[in-house]
Amino acid sequence: MIPADPAIRTPDQRLRVFVSSTLRELAPERRAVRAAIEQLNLAPVMFELGARPHPPRDLYRAYLAQSDIFIGLYGEQYGWVAPGEDVSGLEDEYRLAPPAMPKLVYVKDDGDREPRLVDLLARIKADDRASYVHFTDPQQLAELVRGDLATLLAERFTRAAEPDEAPFTSMGGTVELPTSLTSLIGREQEVAAVAELLADEAVRLVTLTGPGGIGKSRLSIEAANRVRDRFPGGIAFVDLAPVTDPALVPAAIASALGIIDNGDGTLHEKLRMAVRDRRLLLLLDNVEQVVDAAPAIRALLTDAPHLTVLATSRILLRVTGEHGVELGPLALPDMRRGATVARALGTPSVALFVERVRATKPDFELTAENVEDVERIVVALDGVPLALELAAARGRVLTPAELLDRLDQRLLVLRGGARDLPERQRTIRSTIEWSTQLLTPTQRELLARLGLFSGVFTFDAADWIAEGIAGADTLDDLAALVDGSLVRQQDRGDRAVFTMLSTVREYARDRLDGRDDLRALRDRHAQYYVRLGEQAEHELEGATQLAWIARLHEEGDNLRSAVRHLLDTRQWTVAAQFAWTLYVYWWVDGHLGEVHAWMQEVLDSGDELDAATRARALYFTRAIGFWQDPDELLVPGLGESAALFRTEGERSGEALALISLALALLASREPDVARAGEALEGSLGLFREADDTWGEAMALVTTGRVALLSRDVRAAVERFEASLAVARRQHDSLGEAIALHHLGWAEVLVGDFSVARDCFEESLSESIRLHHDDGVAYGLEGLTAVAAAAGDLPRAGTLLGAAQIVRERTGLYNAPSFSFHQQFVDPILAGPGRDVFEAARARGRRMHVDDAVAFALQRETADAAASAT
Repeated sequence: MIPADPAIRTPDQRLRVFVSSTLRELAPERRAVRAAIEQLNLAPVMFELGARPHPPRDLYRAYLAQSDIFIGLYGEQYGWVAPGEDVSGLEDEYRLAPPAMPKLVYVKDDGDREPRLVDLLARIKADDRASYVHFTDPQQLAELVRGDLATLLAERFTRAAEPDEAPFTSMGGTVELPTSLTSLIGREQEVAAVAELLADEAVRLVTLTGPGGIGKSRLSIEAANRVRDRFPGGIAFVDLAPVTDPALVPAAIASALGIIDNGDGTLHEKLRMAVRDRRLLLLLDNVEQVVDAAPAIRALLTDAPHLTVLATSRILLRVTGEHGVELGPLALPDMRRGATVARALGTPSVALFVERVRATKPDFELTAENVEDVERIVVALDGVPLALELAAARGRVLTPAELLDRLDQRLLVLRGGARDLPERQRTIRSTIEWSTQLLTPTQRELLARLGLFSGVFTFDAADWIAEGIAGADTLDDLAALVDGSLVRQQDRGDRAVFTMLSTVREYARDRLDGRDDLRALRDRHAQYYVRLGEQAEHELEGATQLAWIARLHEEGDNLRSAVRHLLDTRQWTVAAQFAWTLYVYWWVDGHLGEVHAWMQEVLDSGDELDAATRARALYFTRAIGFWQDPDELLVPGLGESAALFRTEGERSGEALALISLALALLASREPDVARAGEALEGSLGLFREADDTWGEAMALVTTGRVALLSRDVRAAVERFEASLAVARRQHDSLGEAIALHHLGWAEVLVGDFSVARDCFEESLSESIRLHHDDGVAYGLEGLTAVAAAAGDLPRAGTLLGAAQIVRERTGLYNAPSFSFHQQFVDPILAGPGRDVFEAARARGRRMHVDDAVAFALQRETADAAASAT
């Protein structure tokens, strides 16, 4: 703490902003900053405003001790160094500013800086506790200062009086760490080392390395759990095993964070916004096959000063700031000392093997008769956890002696593999190979084919891919693979799903490489998910909508894998049809941005496309994100899409294209309201002709939205009510939520806030059930307007803060033309209740989404405020 002379006082006792700079060089800039500070009713603390009888150093030290915010202005000069001092007053002021004091640093762009100032700025820039911005002139500087100080008032200082940041997850949310079904044995020292690194604020990237099967994933999860309290922003687990293209790593991270990629902005910007102010731990599992994504990971760390990354990989990422921890095999018994049960059980590799055998054979005991055989088994397997588990799975039917006999024989024959593989990894592959030798031919063939799946798969999918295996019984063969720990089974409600360890999946895929039927098998894998899409298409529009969205989300990796194969093999028609059938899923689960990229690939192929394929590709590439960046290609492209659908007789496709065409016409530089209205009416008629009730509900709500924007509230209400009635007949939860939300805004505009509140609450509840982040944000914004109109500023501020953080953390865009709540917020921000509102908004930004929704659906505070007015 800087010692302060109590006789030296600042000129004002409001929140005080200390301004540090050279005086003569930056005099215009100092005047601009002083004006900006005073406009916010804060007190500028500046050398020239102070008492002259005091020595300069005593003066600025005292002023710093009594200030709340530090602003540094830097141009070309380092400043005067007083006799007997090592640094200038300019550098001394920055050094003396308390670490907890917010620091806003502004650097003028032009000019040649003195060498010592260059060095000082380099150190400041490396300080992640300081905001560092460039400016060109005093006017721009004043704008920057006003904006940054307003942000601090809304977020930083209210936070000091509140509890620590609460963990936040969106509806698609921060992915919880996988639950470990077994204990971690023999890794206490390594877990402690990783946890210690993660607890160090100076460490931002930790990479846990080791060969496949060594236990990196399991250990990383344990270490992350131990430091959970250090990361109030949450822990996000990202399994990169299904990702083979480094360019797709940001998308995988975004998906784990619940960021919605609907094509309405760059994924990089959405990621940056979602993590920039969160003290978050990102656990990236299985990075080795996408290690070229290391620069993107490093860029994310640079953009987010409070982010920490824990990666597991067979190799280091080789980026600046990386801290590597190598994970080796479990400790082995000392065979020279003679085998005893007590000493053997004290050895981690033996303890793990015994525990895993007992999982399949509960009556197994380590005895004086079998202890030596067990020790020889773990030594033969080099103490590699995966190898031990695979071997232990055979302990259900083989004694240790029998297991050792078979193991030794197999390893002697199969040991080796690729010459560039590490020795331990070759042992793991040999162990998997040995384990498969105990399978029947049909079981080995099924295992190889199961390697085609990414992520989880169902029994139906396994049975489909097993078609053609002579003499196979998929149920029995799959059960044998589960018994052998080559496939893992999990119950998900009323059905089972299956997964494979990445090492086993890699081995299985290797068995298919070079086979003549590989292309046919990949086609068959894709065909299964194409059929699943056809089955889901209409289910996604009715009563089973929620269940199907959940199922498709679970199988998302396989859906993407199927699309990728279709595109790589230039099956454009099938790919476009597949994308079309799952339109509702892509939308609700936040993948329209990916679909946009896939369909652009179709259009850019240079191949001749049939009318239906081109119509679908044009729709997805033109309809997604047009509200953010309209251009001259949108209207012609959507018009062509509608015309092509018409030639194919696809009424629903034409109608959907007409809806987007109308919205594009309204979003263009010169809106064509008349033509947009014609397109929407045509869309509504086509949906009705096709008996497409889901589309009819969408067309009705869109025509009502246009009427609302035109202030024809009566017509809007009629359309919204009609849309709601259609959605309810169809049991379409998404349609209900959308119609209710729009109906709520219509009621707001006519001043019936009680009905509006009912609509917004019901819409919010439906969105929660659907895990639809966009609907949650809209619902919170609607209830913000209701609370603001009732004069309940704390409630309004809390709800708006929660809505803002949902949008920021999920990358959701809100078109300015439909941000109706802002008209109720602006008068508050310009009035005497601003401070109360901003303090509440800061609280809302720290709320967990579940808590925010529960708060939003409580009526007591709003009713009390309304009765008091």
